[in-house]
This record gives sequence, C-alpha cells and structure tokens, in this order.
Amino acid sequence: MPQEPDDREYTPDESRLKTSFRECIPLFIALGDSTRLAIIQQLYEVEEDRRSLETEQKGGRSVSEKRRAPGLNVKEITEKTSLSRPAVSHHLKILKDTGLIDVLKKGVCNYYYLTNKSAIDKLGRLKKELEKYPES
Repeated sequence: MPQEPDDREYTPDESRLKTSFRECIPLFIALGDSTRLAIIQQLYEVEEDRRSLETEQKGGRSVSEKRRAPGLNVKEITEKTSLSRPAVSHHLKILKDTGLIDVLKKGVCNYYYLTNKSAIDKLGRLKKELEKYPES
C-alpha cells in the first residue's frame, strides 16, 4: 500500500532537531521533579556560601578544610531534605547522568556539586536547531 506523501519535505535539519530534543529529554525529566530541584537548590546555596567564605578568606580570615569541600555529601543532603539515603542517592545519580551535577571524592566521602556545562551544551545545541525554524 503506497504511503501518502508528507506535505513538507524531509530535511537533514529535522533529523538534527529530533536528535537535539532526544538528547535533552533526560535533562527535562530531571528538572521536572521537585525533589531534584530541591537538591539542586541545596547545592546552589552551598556554592554561594563557599563563594562568600572565599571572599572573607581574602580578607585574612582562615577557613577550615571541611568548609572548603565543594558541595554536599549524601548524609548532608539527607539531613537537609529529610529523604532517605537511598532516595537521595537515586536522585543524585539522575542529576549526575544528565550533567547537572558532578562528584568529587575526598577521602572516603563523595561530595556532589553543581556543574551544568554538559547540560548547557545540550540545551545550546537544541536552541541552535530551533533557531533555524522561522517563527510562526
């Protein structure tokens, strides 16, 4: 049975647009969960506090080694969010897989911190493809 032709022609850009959308789906899913957004907020606040401490340190104040550790570990996130450790670990894995956070092993602790470069790259590619289509 012959297929009816599509009203528009297929373009290679269409394939790149679909690829860009598919690449961003995990990112959209990760950001669509309020628990993960709360974890991102906690990590953001820790980063802001760290920056404030670095500014104070420039003024001659000493900052303990523990406070210099980037981000938060699972125990700290558990305390701040009142989630179970397995739940926190599950959400951290999703955020890490999407490139929104990364982990630094310091001694026996893993510290999670914001790093959105991968996510921004994916969104940038999607934006670039979307800009090729005229506004309607």
